[in-house]
Amino acid sequence: MSGPNTSYDPVEVAALDPAAIDAAVEQALAAAAAASTLEELKAARGAHQGDKSPLALANREIGALPPSAKAEAGKRVGGARGRVGQAFAARQAELEAERDERILVEERLDMTVVPPRRPLGARHPISLTIERIEEIFTGLGWEIAEGPEVEAEWFNFDSLNFGPDHPARAMQDTFFLQPADAGLVMRTHTSPVQSRAMLERQLPLFIACPGKVFRTDDLDATHTPVFHQIEGLAVAEGLTMANLKGTLDRFAAELFGPGVTTRLRPSFFPFTEPSAEMDFKCPICLGQDSGCRVCGGTGWIEWGGCGMVNRNVLAAAGIDPDRYTGFAFGMGIERAVMLRHGVADMFDIVEGDVRFSQQFGMEI
Repeated sequence: MSGPNTSYDPVEVAALDPAAIDAAVEQALAAAAAASTLEELKAARGAHQGDKSPLALANREIGALPPSAKAEAGKRVGGARGRVGQAFAARQAELEAERDERILVEERLDMTVVPPRRPLGARHPISLTIERIEEIFTGLGWEIAEGPEVEAEWFNFDSLNFGPDHPARAMQDTFFLQPADAGLVMRTHTSPVQSRAMLERQLPLFIACPGKVFRTDDLDATHTPVFHQIEGLAVAEGLTMANLKGTLDRFAAELFGPGVTTRLRPSFFPFTEPSAEMDFKCPICLGQDSGCRVCGGTGWIEWGGCGMVNRNVLAAAGIDPDRYTGFAFGMGIERAVMLRHGVADMFDIVEGDVRFSQQFGMEI
């Protein structure tokens, strides 16, 4: 910056030359008019109104002028800077108005448009089947009972007349919790619920026990290590195999439809004596097609096991087997779904694809 000079002529200073100031103003006005966005206008303002702009440099030279010259130079530079400031302010107002109008168009919301909705899921057929089975048995006057999935070995085996050397106690068949001598297993059936009910509830006893069970099976088309069972238990005075057969016939008719034909085949289970396997006639071929893939050409489909409650099981629960008798049965719920709806592959049931569940609707 120049020092004080009493004989200094402001016209001779290049930065204060009227022509230079007018040129700087014209350039600033042209730059403001040429800016098409607020970002461009900001850059132009920095070039023509910033600290290093021509008008800012001219304004600095005024301080070095003698008092007699400062007024004229200040008026000239101040007027120029005022014109430039007004031009930039006006252009900014125009660009902001254009931006606001553009936002109103681009970000406009049509409140009458139905918003997109996420696709609905579906209840899994296993859950629906369990609820249907519960409705069947509560309609018969039975109660629904539940129990823990991590079960004491005594409830899972000993109370149900499984001997110490029974194959089901082996680790290749049952999940034992660590440490191995803790006596805890992942229940292999829902029968422990029956033992607990006989210990805790008053007689007569009529309960259905749906729930999740665990076996050391590999997952394939017909097996899974985690599946669901429904077991039933009735204990009262005077119950016979006829009561069992009538209950199972009613259960099958309610679940698979009227007209289903059932039969009992002799079998063996530790917790029932006598024991039987329950079959029902193949609904696909009715026993007329030796090549039927559903029943294997036999005309019958195995559904589950049943029988009269073993005297040892009643005694383990503190029930007098000379006064009371009982019957019990158990079926796999996955198997019921597969038989009723023709599901051929267990993977469809367990893999969690919502498209599989959607085909069953709300009632199956």
